[in-house]
Amino acid sequence: MVQFSRRQFMKVTGSTLAGSSLALMGFSPTAALAEVRQYKLSAATVTRQTCTYCSVGCGILMYSLGDGSKNSRLSVMHVEGDPDHPVNRGTLCPKGASLLDFVHSPSRLKYPEYRAPGSSEWKRMSWDEALNRITKLLKEDRDANFVETNEKGQKVNRWLTTGMLAASASSNEAGYITHKVARSWGLLALDNQARV
Repeated sequence: MVQFSRRQFMKVTGSTLAGSSLALMGFSPTAALAEVRQYKLSAATVTRQTCTYCSVGCGILMYSLGDGSKNSRLSVMHVEGDPDHPVNRGTLCPKGASLLDFVHSPSRLKYPEYRAPGSSEWKRMSWDEALNRITKLLKEDRDANFVETNEKGQKVNRWLTTGMLAASASSNEAGYITHKVARSWGLLALDNQARV
């Protein structure tokens, strides 16, 4: 620790007081202006998204460069929290802050895949094929297992062999519609990602 004598303490205190007084009286140097430069984010396209990691549903801003043409592929180059989002107000956890690595990961799954029963190989399929397959299997299961009345003869209209897991990062309106659709099918097993 620095040792000051009483005389040294008075000199330091007096000079600090004199310097701050001169600045308040208008003898301060002129304001330094920052150099205005064109930052790489100013030329980027900003897209608002929801973070995919957990059930909190933080808002993110994804900055991408390129126009998406054959010569200039659109590529995400920066990810940050959305300051206007009511959930996270611009902050991100470490996983959300590393979303750029997730986007550019070589092992990221980009297409639906199907593995036949007993097979050890995954086969890529189109989105239309995947959605048609899911729809067909749901319809077959509902037709085979839908219960209209219970053993007492009371109308129950339920489907007990299939369940649904809803996304918790959705808005209230999307959650309401998801709930109504699942219940209209007769599903009783309906849960939310936030609870799991």
